[in-house]
Amino acid sequence: MGQAISTVLKSGQRRPGSVYWVVGLAAVGWVIAYSSIQSLADWLAYSALGLARGSHLGEALAFFLYDVPKILLLLSGMIFAISIVRTFFSPERTRAMLGGKRQGVGNALAALLGIVTPFCSCSAVPLFIGFVESGVPLGVTFSFLIAAPTINEVAVVMLYGLFGWRVAGLYIASGLTIAIIAGIVIGRLRMERYVEDFVWQRQVTASGLEEHLTWPDRFQRAWDSVKEIVGKVWLYVMIGIGVGAAIHGYVPESALAGIMGKQAWWSVPAAVLLGIPLYSNAAGVIPVVSALMEKGASLGTVLAFMMSVVGLSLPEMIILRRVLKPQLIAVFIGVIAVAIVITGYVFNLVV
Repeated sequence: MGQAISTVLKSGQRRPGSVYWVVGLAAVGWVIAYSSIQSLADWLAYSALGLARGSHLGEALAFFLYDVPKILLLLSGMIFAISIVRTFFSPERTRAMLGGKRQGVGNALAALLGIVTPFCSCSAVPLFIGFVESGVPLGVTFSFLIAAPTINEVAVVMLYGLFGWRVAGLYIASGLTIAIIAGIVIGRLRMERYVEDFVWQRQVTASGLEEHLTWPDRFQRAWDSVKEIVGKVWLYVMIGIGVGAAIHGYVPESALAGIMGKQAWWSVPAAVLLGIPLYSNAAGVIPVVSALMEKGASLGTVLAFMMSVVGLSLPEMIILRRVLKPQLIAVFIGVIAVAIVITGYVFNLVV
């Protein structure tokens, strides 16, 4: 099926009309498949396998059979749509949009661009160098670097699928707030001296070349992104949902509510401290978050844990050490950690 779609999309460069038919039919098939998941999961767990409703194994298996296809379908559909948006944002265009912007406006724009641009921790160093070369202020650059991994499209899709737009919207809003405020704070601390000297010594070498893509080209790139990202995260999705299913079916509610509930004042900073050294793909951590919340853990605490895991990943800190001195990395971690803790407390108070 995937090979057939790829063939049609590639041939669309010669016959563009066929591409729109394929994309339209795929969208209809996606809607039909998504609307059938719940009934199919219940039938498999309780009718085909004969497990009792309310039993530990039955509840755990029904959770697993429902969440795996739901999350994979959501990922596929949303990644396709987001990837099309991303084709309009090249690194050169992104740097041009941010260059010369003053603090405040620049931080907000950088954080918004961080959501839709296709950059992750692996591209942190070349992006950092390119932004500095283009005259983007240090604080504005950090707003982009914080938002890009923290407001993860996989996390947004999975939060929407598990909790709805309200929680997904809170996640986006809190991530943007953290990225903007942290970038402003870092910018006002005037820490340019803690950037490695070679970064300032490089010359601007941007080619200025812009790609001119047709819609079939954009569809092809979006499909390639779906194959690449889903191919990388599907195992994490299944492992994460498996852990979540075990928690859902077997862990008593009182056990987790006492540890991660609103009444435990220390739960939010403890969750952030736990998440800083613990790196996980967003696809792996969010099903665990879902199961924790179902067992009584508070939204602010689990959201703080998730944002710490995704936004303060150890690999990114190691990569950034190539261009930042330890003092600036420590400030970077500290500012974001404090912002996440405050966000967790606020959510626990208002939600």
